Amino acid sequence: MPRLVTAWILSGLALAAAAGLLGDHIDIGASGDSTAERIVAIALVALVFTAINAFVAPIIKTLSLPFIIVTLGFALLVINALLLLLTEWVTDRFGVPFHVDGFWWALLGSIVISLVNAVLSGFTNKKTRPVR
Repeated sequence: MPRLVTAWILSGLALAAAAGLLGDHIDIGASGDSTAERIVAIALVALVFTAINAFVAPIIKTLSLPFIIVTLGFALLVINALLLLLTEWVTDRFGVPFHVDGFWWALLGSIVISLVNAVLSGFTNKKTRPVR
């Protein structure tokens, strides 16, 4: 499976987990949506989130590298929260129901998304080492 499709699926699962864990503070889909409509909303939000992480995040992280080093990586949490808020803004422009209550919930949501992505990536990136 191409790497971007894998990232899209993992992002969808991570976003769904963050929305499930953080309740009404990060919400994907409208309140009266059916399960199928919520899955479509999660897929669309994950697509935008994956595109932002693939194209925008590397540029921002490269430009912020000195600040990331000075803050011992704490700036990455802030950058990831801002990228999640950017995802909310973009999906709102396309009419996809996705809402984050504010910066602090975006920060907590980005931590949850990062942890879930790390765990799920551990299952998908099975690299075999040659025996020495």
